[in-house]
Amino acid sequence: MRRGGYMEESDLRDTKDTGLVRRLIPYGRPHLSLFLGALALVGVLTLLDLSIPWITKEAIDRYIVPKNRGENALIQVDTRQQPVQTFLSNHPEVQLKREGEKTFILRSHLSKAEASQRLALRRADITGAGIAALLLLGALFATLLFGFAQTFVLETMGQRIIFDLRMALFSHIRRLPLAWFHENPTGRIVTRLTGDIENLREMFTSVITFVFKDLFLLMGIAITLFFMDARLAGITFLVIPVAIFIAIFFATRSRTAFRKLRVRIAEINARLAENLSGMTIIRLFAREEETDKAFRKLSHRHFSAGMEQVRIFALFMPVIEVLNASALGLIIFYGGSRVLSGPMTLGALVAYISYLRMFFRPIRDIAEKYNILQNAFSSAERIFHILDTPLAHDEKDRGKIPHAFEELTFENLSFGYTPEKPVLKEVNLSITRGETIAIVGPTGAGKTSIVSLLVRFWDPQKGVLRINGTPLSQLNPLLWRKQVAMVMQDPFLFAGTIAENILPEKTAPELTPEIKRTLEDAGCHFVLDRLPQGLHTPLTEGGKPLSSGERQLLSIARAFFRNPELLILDEATSYVDSLSESAIQEALNRLMKDRTTLLIAHRLSTARNADRIVVVKNGAILEEGSHQDLMAQNGLYSKMQRLEVS
Repeated sequence: MRRGGYMEESDLRDTKDTGLVRRLIPYGRPHLSLFLGALALVGVLTLLDLSIPWITKEAIDRYIVPKNRGENALIQVDTRQQPVQTFLSNHPEVQLKREGEKTFILRSHLSKAEASQRLALRRADITGAGIAALLLLGALFATLLFGFAQTFVLETMGQRIIFDLRMALFSHIRRLPLAWFHENPTGRIVTRLTGDIENLREMFTSVITFVFKDLFLLMGIAITLFFMDARLAGITFLVIPVAIFIAIFFATRSRTAFRKLRVRIAEINARLAENLSGMTIIRLFAREEETDKAFRKLSHRHFSAGMEQVRIFALFMPVIEVLNASALGLIIFYGGSRVLSGPMTLGALVAYISYLRMFFRPIRDIAEKYNILQNAFSSAERIFHILDTPLAHDEKDRGKIPHAFEELTFENLSFGYTPEKPVLKEVNLSITRGETIAIVGPTGAGKTSIVSLLVRFWDPQKGVLRINGTPLSQLNPLLWRKQVAMVMQDPFLFAGTIAENILPEKTAPELTPEIKRTLEDAGCHFVLDRLPQGLHTPLTEGGKPLSSGERQLLSIARAFFRNPELLILDEATSYVDSLSESAIQEALNRLMKDRTTLLIAHRLSTARNADRIVVVKNGAILEEGSHQDLMAQNGLYSKMQRLEVS
C-alpha cells in the first residue's frame, strides 16, 4: 500500500512473545556463561539490597532504641571512664551489676545523667551503631563493585549477541533476491540493521537479568516482611494483586503502541534517505514545499504514535505511586499501633517501611522493562520477518564449478519481473568465445534484462541459459561471476580509497610496474597523476570528488584487474563529454581485445564495429546480423540508424 508516494511497511501478524524468545535463544546460547555469571552477580546484589534495611533495623533495635527498654533493662557501662565514675559518685543509689568482667546498670537510670555522661554511659551502644554504619558502608561499597561487574558482564554479553545478530541479518540481506530490494526502501533496511538491532541490545542488557533481579528482590522482600510481622504483611499485600493487574493491563496496551512507533520510525528513515539522495532534484524542480509537507505528515504520524505510548506510561506511573502511598499509609497506621502496643519494635517498623518502598520499585521497574521488552519484541518481529524471507536461488545452491568460457546460449528463454508481465519472450541467442555482440533496441525492449539473466540476478520463467552446454542454474554463481566483468553507464564507487575500489582483493596497493601498466591500459593513469595521494586517494559516497569520466575510467580499470573472460558494457560512454568519451572508448577497445564482449548499445554508433548486432523489440529478437547486413535489410535497425543520424 502506498500513502503519499511512500510504500508503507506491511502489517505484521502478531507474533507470540514465547515464539520470539525461542528464536532469540540460539543467539544467546553461545554466551550462556556470561549470562550465568551475570545471574550470580544479580543474586549477590539482591542479598546486598535486602541487607541494608535489616542492618538499619538491628542498629535501631539493638543500639539506638533498644528493645529492652523496660524498668529492669540493663545497659553495659565502662567504669574506667571519668564521666562514668563522676555519674556513679554523684548517684550512689545506682546499683551496679557485674557479670564477669562486664558491668551493667539499669537503663532507667540514664535519665539522671547529664548529656556528656549519657554519651559515656552508652559507649557500647555508640560503638555498636558505628559498627552498623560501617556495615552499611561496606554493603554499599560491595554493591558498587558487584554492580560494576554485573554491568560489565551484561554489556559484554549484549554486545556479542548483537554483533552475531547484526552479522546474521546483514549476511541474510546481502543474499536476498534483487526484487526484495526494489520493494523495500533503503531507509527501512537501515532501520532494521541499526535501530531495531539496538532495541534488542537494550533488551539483552537492561531487561533479562534485571527482571531476574527484580523477581528475586520481590520474593526476598515478601519472605522478609512475613518473617518480621506476618499480620502486617498480610494487610499490606492486599494492594499487591491490584498493582499486578494494573501493570499487566498497561503493559499489554503498550505493545500495540510500540509496534506503531517502530513502523513510523522506519517510514521516516526511508523518506529521509530518499530525500537526501534526491536533494539536487528537489531543489532543481523547486519541490521544497511539497517535500516538507510530506515529511511533516510522516513526522506527525510518528508523533501521534509516540504520544500514545507516552499517555500509557504517564498514566501507569501515578497509579503505581497511589498504590504505594496507600500501602505506606496502612503500614504507618497499623504498624504504628503495633509499635505502641508492644508486639513490634521501632526498628522493625522503619525497616518494614524501607522494604515496602523497595517492594514497589521492582514493580515499577518490571513495568518499565516490559515496555522495553515490547519495544524489543516489536523490533524482533521485523528482524525475523526479514530473516524468514527466502534467499535468492543462486545463494542457496552453490552448484558446479564453471570451466573456461567457450559458448553462451539462450534457448527459448522467457522472463518477466512479474509473471503476468513478460519482458523477454522466446529468446534464442548464441555467443561464442571472442565474439563482440551488440544488443540494441528501443527503451524497454529488454536489453538490460538479458544482462541480468546472464549474471543470474534473476532466473528465467521459461527456457534455459547455458554456459558451455551446462545450464547456468547448475553452476556456482559466485565462481561464474568471477569470470564476468561489467562496465555500466553510471559506475558505482564505494567510499574508501581508489585502491580499495579498483584493485582485486589481497593485491598490494603499491604502484608496481604491473599495476601501473594496467592503469595505463585503462586510461586512468592521468587521473592518478593529478591526485597527490594516488591510489591512496580517499573517495566519499558515490566516488566524489571525481568527475563522471574519471569514475568511468576507474570502473574500466576495475574490469581490467578482474581480467574477465566475458565482458559486459552497458553504454559506458553515454554520461560523459566528447573528450572523455574518446579516452574511455580507447580504454574500452584495449579492454575488449581478445575477450568475449556483450555490448548494450543505447547509441547505435557504438554498435557498428560489433561482430554481430542483435535488435530487440518488445522482448523478442527482431533482427540479427552485422551493421552492413542490417542496413541492407532496411528494417528496424536501419530506421533507428537513420533517425539517429538525422
